[in-house]
Amino acid sequence: MADMTVPTRSRLAASPEGSFGTDFGDPDRALTIGGVGERLDPAEVSGFVTDALAGADIDGKSVCLVVPDGTRTCPLPLLLRAAHAALDGRARRVTVVIALGTHQGMSEEHLAQHLGYDAGALEETYPGWTVLNHESWIPETFATLGSIGADRLAELTGGLLTDTSVEVRINRHVAEADVAIVVGPVFPHEVVGFSGGNKYFFPGVSGQELIDLSHWVGALITSAEMIGSRGVTPVRALINEAATLIPAYRLALCLVVASGTDTLHAAAFGTPEDAWAACAAVSAETHISYRDAPVRRVLSIMPTKYEDIWTAAKGFYKLEPIVADGGEVIIYAPHITEVSVMHPQISEIGYHNRDYFVGQWERFKDRPWGDLAHSTHLRGQGTWDVVDGERNRVTVTLATGIPEDVVRAVNLNYLDPAAVDIAAYEADPDTFVEPHAGEVLYRLRPGPSGGGEPDGRQPDANGLDG
Repeated sequence: MADMTVPTRSRLAASPEGSFGTDFGDPDRALTIGGVGERLDPAEVSGFVTDALAGADIDGKSVCLVVPDGTRTCPLPLLLRAAHAALDGRARRVTVVIALGTHQGMSEEHLAQHLGYDAGALEETYPGWTVLNHESWIPETFATLGSIGADRLAELTGGLLTDTSVEVRINRHVAEADVAIVVGPVFPHEVVGFSGGNKYFFPGVSGQELIDLSHWVGALITSAEMIGSRGVTPVRALINEAATLIPAYRLALCLVVASGTDTLHAAAFGTPEDAWAACAAVSAETHISYRDAPVRRVLSIMPTKYEDIWTAAKGFYKLEPIVADGGEVIIYAPHITEVSVMHPQISEIGYHNRDYFVGQWERFKDRPWGDLAHSTHLRGQGTWDVVDGERNRVTVTLATGIPEDVVRAVNLNYLDPAAVDIAAYEADPDTFVEPHAGEVLYRLRPGPSGGGEPDGRQPDANGLDG
């Protein structure tokens, strides 16, 4: 079992010198279009994709495109049509892999809608291409790339883990390709700071070992500290290091998407590190909205793309920072009927804060670390000790289609979704209603009312999509 250190904010890097010996990423090296406050029209986006791929070394090579699943907002039909035109006649073979991580696979109908073709007629829209779910539940899905040793892991995690190593496995279609190209958005993220870039490889199409370890490192730091942190955080460093083991030449088309739409604010193309750095800078000024004072209650209305609480937890941790101590976050999602389809152990573990697990590590060390991490993400900040037990900063309430006994069994509060009056909540001055929860991060401005920024920024914008 790994020795663990409970971290402080100094663990979160925001400079090249603090990138834990990995590539920090340079926005100036990437091809870019758009920026903060801009909205690109489809013709501009298609032209950018065409020009970017025209300069890529792909002639006669096998290409693997790694794209997001349905839980991410992204104009994939527009992007993939442009990519198909740019790769046609040049790439020897193109395989599209859906970066599910550990999410459940997408049906043919869902894939068709997501990628922009008629169900059962992929060849008509994307001739010559193969589209595959990342099937994490099948061992044959993976190729082993190597491992990251204990000493290097201690460096990468800033000393959070000191006596463990990790095997690095990835979807074999990525490992066997000549060129692997990530196509996907960048948003504030609870595990890594900002999503995108190499994160589509790890955990997007990676083996469980690195998924569990990376998510637990993020959980040790806590979602509240990690989410929206700029620069190369310990988890970003870990996935950047793992990505260097991929034999394919790596590229990325990173995107900044207007939340809940198919409109792009910006795009960047280059190495995953450079393209990500360019888009993370724009996302930080776009997908973070600031408030002057905390609220007593948040009603997070979840889009139907979040199919279980495992994915809909974003409605909690992207709003938690603006909730007052003793307040409440209500996740409103009548369409959700499962806690997690792919992670049944979460129903046995329940939802608890970080200290609950760290303080009882012998009891929980053999549970999947990714499940423990997810548990902390939805439970939020709090403490645990042997005298007073678990004390949580806020109440988490589910107003979903999950039965009350199941909700309470996992240590969450229950509210009948039929009793939710959205208009009444909107009229309540103590309640903040987020009608499209899951993508925009809300924070408090620095000041007497509380709320500083983990990276020390002094924000002066409300966030374009907030």
